[in-house]
Amino acid sequence: MFSKETYVNRRNVLKKSIESGILLFLGNDELGMNYADNTYHFRQDSTFLYYFGSDYAGLDAIIDIDEDREIIFGDELTIDHIVWMGTQPTIKSKSERVGISETMPKAKLAAYLTEAMWKGRKIHFLPPYRADHKVKLHDLINRIHARQNEHVSLEFVKAVVKQRSYKSVEEIEQIDHAASITADMHIAAMKMARAGMSEAEVAAAVQQIAIASGGQLSFPTIATIHGETLHNHYHGNTLKSGDMLLLDAGAENGMHYAGDMSSTFPVDGKFTTRQKDIYQIALNSHNAAVDALKPGVKFKDIHLLACKTIAEGMKDMGFMKGDMNEAVEMGAHALFFQCGLGHMMGLDVHDMENLGEQWVGYNGEPKSTMFGLKSLRLARELESGFVLTIEPGIYFIPELIDMWKSEKKFEQFINYDKVEQYKDFGGCRNEEDFLITPDGKRLLGKPVPKSIDEVEAMRAN
Repeated sequence: MFSKETYVNRRNVLKKSIESGILLFLGNDELGMNYADNTYHFRQDSTFLYYFGSDYAGLDAIIDIDEDREIIFGDELTIDHIVWMGTQPTIKSKSERVGISETMPKAKLAAYLTEAMWKGRKIHFLPPYRADHKVKLHDLINRIHARQNEHVSLEFVKAVVKQRSYKSVEEIEQIDHAASITADMHIAAMKMARAGMSEAEVAAAVQQIAIASGGQLSFPTIATIHGETLHNHYHGNTLKSGDMLLLDAGAENGMHYAGDMSSTFPVDGKFTTRQKDIYQIALNSHNAAVDALKPGVKFKDIHLLACKTIAEGMKDMGFMKGDMNEAVEMGAHALFFQCGLGHMMGLDVHDMENLGEQWVGYNGEPKSTMFGLKSLRLARELESGFVLTIEPGIYFIPELIDMWKSEKKFEQFINYDKVEQYKDFGGCRNEEDFLITPDGKRLLGKPVPKSIDEVEAMRAN
């Protein structure tokens, strides 16, 4: 937990951004995994953490702007809870740590909000992303589940996004810590992975590092020899000679800040010739994007630079042909690079994604509907204090290749005869975390080997 002053200042800034009404913050509750007492790992709502710091289940809060009240609602533990959970701080003591002096039982929250609505006062709430949040909103303010998003406070969303987008010095320290743990996870995987191991063994080893550091995973680990599947959470394959392993894994540290990195390395000690060729093109794209990071540049333009770098490399190898500027403009490169270059990161690995990409990543501008470009989570002009990922990749997806070829799509740009020879290639990417500084960027976390020589040297250890 940060200092009390940090949370008080955050709430004061927020209150100045919204003219009137009641800001409702829904904390997370314990949720049964397969029966009530066997719960999922508890993770507090990130916006609740940001403003109230209390990492406990069963809490909700309000900021009543008009009456200048800040209240945390929750029920004290009974002796039955204490028998199983041990001694816990009282809600009042938890709240005082973050500068909140007023607490009430949970049952009083509905009455407080109902009275406010009778008086015609505005109840601001953020987009619900959990089923229990939707139930709470129905019970507390009588908003029907299917229509709750119609009543989300855009004013509240924009105020939170504006504040959380700029990371403070103490937040950057936490993200840097999480990114360094993440780097340790990737380096350990590079050192241990060998033919005959299962993907699950690698995934287990990197998770152990995250937990041993006092935190958790920041998202489900991708550890796969089928890197062409962008979000591949299956870990049942055995590593074989000639394979590459793509690892996308991150740590969430004890303060719940995230790291997010990807690495790709050969199961054998060295890349094959064709693995080197494709890997180097992806790495060139990565490096070009990193070099372009600075305030005042639109991230969409950096994404398109990465796309063009991939397209030019693929043209040099005979996969593409024609004018690569035109090819990227029309989206032909997306046969090989189907996703976005990166995303914001902080308390969430995709920071504030529940608040809407249009506001977090696009500053209110509409997103593209073009295949590939529509998956870009961040497009807005970069500013000092932003934390983001860079993660271009190259992926040979057999089903996508077959579909585009049958449709004769972009035949003026794509040499399908050449592409057919690589349908079994898989995919590769590297990913790093960066802070945008006043004059450029700074890598967060320890560096992970990326160049072919560096990766092969690590694999030899």
